[in-house]
Amino acid sequence: MTGKVRVSAYSVSVDGFGAGPDQSLEHPLGVGGERLHHWFYPTTTFQTLFGESKGETGVDDGFARRSMEGMGAWILGRNMFAPSRGGWPDDGWKGWWGEEPPYHVPVMVLTRHARDPIEMKGGTVFHFETGGIEAALEKARALAGDKDVRIGGGAETIRQYLTAGLIDELHVAVSPVLLGRGEPLWQGLDLPALGYEVASSTAGERATHLILNRVAKDER
Repeated sequence: MTGKVRVSAYSVSVDGFGAGPDQSLEHPLGVGGERLHHWFYPTTTFQTLFGESKGETGVDDGFARRSMEGMGAWILGRNMFAPSRGGWPDDGWKGWWGEEPPYHVPVMVLTRHARDPIEMKGGTVFHFETGGIEAALEKARALAGDKDVRIGGGAETIRQYLTAGLIDELHVAVSPVLLGRGEPLWQGLDLPALGYEVASSTAGERATHLILNRVAKDER
């Protein structure tokens, strides 16, 4: 048996943006996008990922912790890996996270431009998939075995997988922030028609956590 395909701990603004506008080296999450994750940064889960020993526990940390459990592979859009566009520049870029990224499993990066895999410390291996979302998912499932595949973003990547009905569970953390512009998560989606329903809504310390599940056709 294979695990779930899920989105976990994906932060959005109240007005539905998953990142700010104008991503760059100086603004990896777009201008103002870091504010979306202010619920995540203080948690014990986040602090531990980056070598700190102390952080906050509570509802937000519970969702953060569960988001990192049971994963066998990730799938990322290209701009979740690098700020560059077009052909890959010869600049030695290996991601936003330094020599030991927080994934520790294989990561499929969606791109139109082929390149060799990159092995990092801690078990992360970046694979660059040019065959589209379904090819990436097939390979991620093979690598994950019976564990889950996590669709990490960005918003356009998640929309593509939702439109194709390929996400089993979606956890969105709604931060009390208005961005006005940026990368819209819900644009163009009719979620009920695609078979998704809200399974739960939980108030955390700094965000509201929504769980959406894909319902089988015979259960709708």
